[in-house]
This record gives sequence, C-alpha cells and structure tokens, in this order.
Amino acid sequence: MKIIYSLLFMVFSLAMSAQEISGITPDNNSDANNFKLYPNPSYNGAVHITTTNNMVKDIVVYDIFGAIVLKDRITTTFLNISKLSPGVYVLQVTEGQKVMTRKLVVK
Repeated sequence: MKIIYSLLFMVFSLAMSAQEISGITPDNNSDANNFKLYPNPSYNGAVHITTTNNMVKDIVVYDIFGAIVLKDRITTTFLNISKLSPGVYVLQVTEGQKVMTRKLVVK
C-alpha cells in the first residue's frame, strides 16, 4: 500500500510540474518594475508613490485580514497614511489599466 501511494504521489507530482502556465510572460521593462514606494517602512505618516507615467492613481490599502482600511485617489506622488496604525499592509495602486501591489510597513 505504501508503494502504491508513493507511486501515485510521484505521478501526480510529475504531472503537475509538467503543466505550462500560459498567459504569464515576464516583462523586465514593464511599468510594474518602475513602480516605487518610499519610504518603506514609513515613520512620518506619509509615503511617496512614483511610476513612469505619474498619472492619477487609485489607492486601496488592505490590512493583514484583507479588510480595506484606506481608499484614496491621488494626483501627486504623496499619500497620507497618518490614519493607519503601525503594522503591515498591502498597498494596491491602479493607474490606467495597470494594477500594482506592494507590501507597506507603517511604524
């Protein structure tokens, strides 16, 4: 029985590793690579978000449980996060048709 389970596990592992992920191609010149969030960690209640286009950005900040704690639309690079408690957050930036996410640490 142990041999059968081992063989099934090996066959399943090989079958899954042979799958090809389609539609995802790494692009080293994408705008997501030119997305900058600083200072991170933030100590002063503000962060700067820069991209190559620097267009209007819709910002959504999630806590570690996935709850939305901050929604904002910015036209500059400055985002006020003074209302956030110290902790780790996920920052989602939507600019045009591009959506970028980063981890944000507030101290």
